[in-house]
Amino acid sequence: MQFFIISGLSGAGKSRVAATLEDLDFYCVDNMPVVLMPIFAELCLATKGRYDKVALVTDVRGKESFDELFTALERMKKIGCDYKILFVEASNSVILKRYKETRRRHPLDPDGVDISAAIDKEKQLLSRMRERADYIINTSDYTLAQLQHRINDLFAGGAGRGLHVNVVSFGFKYGVPSDADLVFDVRFLPNPYYVPELAHKTGLEAPVRDFIFEHEQTGTFMAKLTDLVEFLLPQYTEEGKPSLVIAIGCTGGRHRSVAIAEALAEFTASCGYATECSHRDVKK
Repeated sequence: MQFFIISGLSGAGKSRVAATLEDLDFYCVDNMPVVLMPIFAELCLATKGRYDKVALVTDVRGKESFDELFTALERMKKIGCDYKILFVEASNSVILKRYKETRRRHPLDPDGVDISAAIDKEKQLLSRMRERADYIINTSDYTLAQLQHRINDLFAGGAGRGLHVNVVSFGFKYGVPSDADLVFDVRFLPNPYYVPELAHKTGLEAPVRDFIFEHEQTGTFMAKLTDLVEFLLPQYTEEGKPSLVIAIGCTGGRHRSVAIAEALAEFTASCGYATECSHRDVKK
């Protein structure tokens, strides 16, 4: 069982760390009362694998003393919960800048009188927690993508989940998918709808696919499309994007877009990306 206690300075990025761990299939709970932590850990152990990756976020927002926290952690050890502590911090200047940009109030400075003093006080309160930490991450110079990569390196062997690609075909007459990141219009390709023996079939069937791909412009288009996608996917991965929806559209969403979407999905899968392919309007 992987059980992490995430703590650290307010504004340093604990929520971002928790969100990244959630993408790695961790069950994350933010700001759980200290007294409930051993009970929660015992329940997780009792599920015998159902909750085998867990992270709890705890910090000064709970307003409990850290003596109470350390007592709770000792109880967790005694029941067999082998936890690790991840401490997240950043420089005073970076935290101060983040609070000014977001206009949020520091938990130790609810009146907004002196954020700098609140940061120093929080560092003092958390000093014992930092000393006990198994991992310390300083986010001062990290972009969001860099922080995600750091968490992946520590807890997923550098693999993480990577970019998930969903290729979807659709018909323009029914509207463009609202969640599409990239949209490609293939209505310029020869239309099997006007071939009597193909009109009632779909792009999932070989006769339709053969008709579409026997034309030179289809081959040229696919070469340019796959070249573009092959360039883009590593860029999105490096930026930290978890998923990408590529929408391929034709008039009705039954022939051309379906065949092209299937071919593109096969290509992205061959490049090593987790890929799904769906056809929104193929049955309409």
